[in-house]
Amino acid sequence: MLQIGIIGGAGYTAGELIRLVLNHPKASINFVYSTSNAGNKLSDVHQDLVGSIELKFTNTINTDIDVLFLCLGHGNSTAFLEKNKFSESTKIIDLSNDFRLTVDAVFEGKEFIYGLPELQKEKIKNATYVANPGCFATALQLAILPLAAKSVLNNDVHINAVTGATGAGTSLSKATHFTWRDNNFSYYKPFIHQHLGEINQTVNQLQESFNSDINFMPNRGNFSRGIFATVYTKFDGSLEEAKDIYNEFYKDSKFTFVSDNDVHLKQVVNTNKCLLHLHKHNDKLLITSTIDNLLKGASGQAIHNMNLMFGLEETLGLNLKATYF
Repeated sequence: MLQIGIIGGAGYTAGELIRLVLNHPKASINFVYSTSNAGNKLSDVHQDLVGSIELKFTNTINTDIDVLFLCLGHGNSTAFLEKNKFSESTKIIDLSNDFRLTVDAVFEGKEFIYGLPELQKEKIKNATYVANPGCFATALQLAILPLAAKSVLNNDVHINAVTGATGAGTSLSKATHFTWRDNNFSYYKPFIHQHLGEINQTVNQLQESFNSDINFMPNRGNFSRGIFATVYTKFDGSLEEAKDIYNEFYKDSKFTFVSDNDVHLKQVVNTNKCLLHLHKHNDKLLITSTIDNLLKGASGQAIHNMNLMFGLEETLGLNLKATYF
């Protein structure tokens, strides 16, 4: 059994990670680190775990585990790894944005591989350190990378995407408080969202000639979880040609699927799937992309990466049922 350590165990992504590891046939939780909750039961914070696990949060770490998941706020993973040294055999998967960009990928001799399995599965298989993609970045890259891989992404890209309240984390603010979020809708960080850096990086990795704008409008929705994104750009080919491009790109994917029917959030919430749908209008190709921000956009993708890194079946522990009704 793989021995798992989780750092920053009180947040939403850590909670999902704990649930996934508990049901993974090849992994076992060794410790869950949280300085603010040390001594408390995991089920005191993640209350759906009552009866599932008696483990308590700890403020000490085991440096000789098989896999370390970092579920810390952005900027904190670097500081944590500077202070805590793990065995050279310990594989690390970071769920923050500290190591996603090439300029930040090498840290104290550790090279973090960008962990989007649909983009570079073979590199992940051979990696010791992985930078898990962002939630918006996952949904949006999966929407446009097939076009970049064919070098046909030659015009501006326009994106409107909405995320659930869990995307903002557990800390309360005006924009996450129930009375503000309920029956409400708003945008934030228009055109400058932090995930644009990794999106542009991977697009240019596949299509070096791409120099157009990616215009991204992120929105806050009045639901708990999920991302629903609509992406459009000019495309000279037919709808059938576009479908051929996408189906070929994802032919070996275990979790990303191109649907002939319109897609919606209930199909993917509580799963590690990304569902895509294509629609052609005049010279524009519309791509709809939908994921669960906490699973495919975070913890589920982290477990997928772990499976790849240890030579396990990709879907192990991730055969999840959508909360459809």
